[in-house]
Amino acid sequence: MALHPEFPKSPHGVVDPSLRWFPADEAQRETTIDKLMPPLVPQLRRKVAEWRAGGYVGATETSRCLLKWWFQKPHLIEQFDGSVQQFEYFFAQREAIETVIWLIDVVGYKDKYDLIRYDSSGAVSAGMFDEDWRRLVIKMATGSGKTKVLSLVLA
Repeated sequence: MALHPEFPKSPHGVVDPSLRWFPADEAQRETTIDKLMPPLVPQLRRKVAEWRAGGYVGATETSRCLLKWWFQKPHLIEQFDGSVQQFEYFFAQREAIETVIWLIDVVGYKDKYDLIRYDSSGAVSAGMFDEDWRRLVIKMATGSGKTKVLSLVLA
């Protein structure tokens, strides 16, 4: 696996879905990239990126206000020494909460059948989900701030 040369240096920078991890072997990039990710992730990332670029059209007024507050307003935090530092969410956190809001507000996600239609691999079927509770597609690494994202979901 390799990083795209245009991949942001900052963990806060918006990552275009086409700049994600990809096979280092150029011959495999077009045919293998969707196989390297969990089945639902690539298509959802593309849809959410388009929605973000379009200004969150279709989100409720409350969701749009929260998204603007979290990601477009500066959040200054006073430090112990009296200095002020700006807090920013990691992009992975932003993308996760945007995905949850997009699925619920825009798509009207209700059940596993609504999620399955975003499977670009053809590997996901309804029989894979025995339970009836909703799944939210939040693809985040260990230590990347899932607890913070859950607090945003609760808000």
